Amino acid sequence: MVNPTYAQTRTITRTAEIDAGLRAYMNKVYALMAGAMIITGVVAYVVGMDFRAVVQGEPTTLLSPAMIETMFSSPVRYIVMFAPLAFVFLFAATINRMSASTAQMVFWAFGAVMGVSIAWIFAVFTGMSIARTFFITAIAFGGLSLWGYTTKKDISGWGTFLIMGVIGLIVAMIVNIFLASTALHFAISAIGVLIFAGLTAYDTQTIKNEYLAYRTTPGGEAWLEKGAVMGALRLYLDFINMFMFLLQFLGNRE
Repeated sequence: MVNPTYAQTRTITRTAEIDAGLRAYMNKVYALMAGAMIITGVVAYVVGMDFRAVVQGEPTTLLSPAMIETMFSSPVRYIVMFAPLAFVFLFAATINRMSASTAQMVFWAFGAVMGVSIAWIFAVFTGMSIARTFFITAIAFGGLSLWGYTTKKDISGWGTFLIMGVIGLIVAMIVNIFLASTALHFAISAIGVLIFAGLTAYDTQTIKNEYLAYRTTPGGEAWLEKGAVMGALRLYLDFINMFMFLLQFLGNRE
């Protein structure tokens, strides 16, 4: 006969081990995301300040004026604009063939590519409004991610709706490159904030559930090594996109 007290103690211990492992896994995800965010911020600031210097007719510090003009004023700007999107699709398609350390390095390289892609904001918006929007985004992201982690509600059903929303946003943004409609731009920004707010909570819960599903399966530990990188990528994209869409509302233009 099993001692009820022993069984209860064993259950509590097992639950504590799962909680500790989950916290460690989520901390790793957030640390990877934070590392990519720092890389993005540094690259965006350095390239953006040179872009701003060229716009204002001042000397650049790192890149030549000709390189800046090629990157942001010629057809090459479309490559700079869509490079992060292509990077994400390529990364997702090849990560299973990478080691965990290689996936991590590629993720941080993606952070640098994203930094170049969004560097233009430093030539368009004031530094104070960029910083203010960043902190507002950080607070909103933290609250939404915490809710996604702690809620008992199953929000997995949001996934299809949110992914379809992202696809619709991408199509609308491409169309608006040619239309240059202010009303459509406003609608895209508003809907974008809502979609990526929802994705922040959804992705956080998904990452948590992935850990719980794979922690005891054969080969699960190896999968989770790369799963942490993919989780960090998803949350990173949620943060960056929410920040960029909020900046359209909260940013003060130069």
